[in-house]
Amino acid sequence: MSEAVIPAAVVDPTGISADPETSTGAVEPLPLTGERTVPGIAEENYWFRRHEIAYARLLDRCAGKTVLEAGSGEGYGADMIAEVAGKVIGLDYDTSAVEHVRARYPRVEMIQGNLAELPLEDASVDVVVNFQVIEHLWDQSQFLRECLRVLRPGGELLISTPNRITFSPGRDTPHNPLHTREQNAAELTELLVDAGFEVSRMVGVHHGPGLKALDAKHGGSFIDAQIERALAGEPWPPELTEDVARVTVEDFALVEADIDASLDLVAIAVKP
Repeated sequence: MSEAVIPAAVVDPTGISADPETSTGAVEPLPLTGERTVPGIAEENYWFRRHEIAYARLLDRCAGKTVLEAGSGEGYGADMIAEVAGKVIGLDYDTSAVEHVRARYPRVEMIQGNLAELPLEDASVDVVVNFQVIEHLWDQSQFLRECLRVLRPGGELLISTPNRITFSPGRDTPHNPLHTREQNAAELTELLVDAGFEVSRMVGVHHGPGLKALDAKHGGSFIDAQIERALAGEPWPPELTEDVARVTVEDFALVEADIDASLDLVAIAVKP
């Protein structure tokens, strides 16, 4: 999922690209929609890496497990999980995304379906991954109950979502028109508990030192500088493009402290 609406896919001039072992000329990249992020686009790289950190930091929780990624989008995350998991099932509602994942990431068992009615048997998976998706769903409680149903006892839901406090400051309704509902940490915890989960950990995504320096360099907000240029529909200044293209997952930090100031929330919820 992507939180910045980029008007057009741009060929990456800096050499950032998807995994060459899984990328082929026969597989066309998925277009940016404002709802998904994709690898290999310099202007999209900040959002891509900001989402990627949840996969990178929680990947070990999928080792040897049967994993469902509910809302797998472009599929890069499901393919990362496939590096360590025993089996990865990807699920998405969008036909083009399903076809893309099947063609590009053959290690992922891709199925099409509705997140409100997961097409899996009860207690059939060990882990459900849901990163940057729940804020787009109309019936979030129903989705979480479905996650609980398909998880085995002791199984984990790994979930990330924008922090309402910092993503839509001062608003009860989302600033992003593609979002239905956003939560802060307390609200997300309540939503998970009401669905039957126990929340074992809640952390926040923060800018590390390198990104804080870029905040200062670009008028106080590196994020706003990107969004402003994207909405302008004009070519990006080379310096901004280069700064965005250099961002890596190591430029972000996942920490428990000061969670209400975090950019995104990342939770581990357990089925009792």
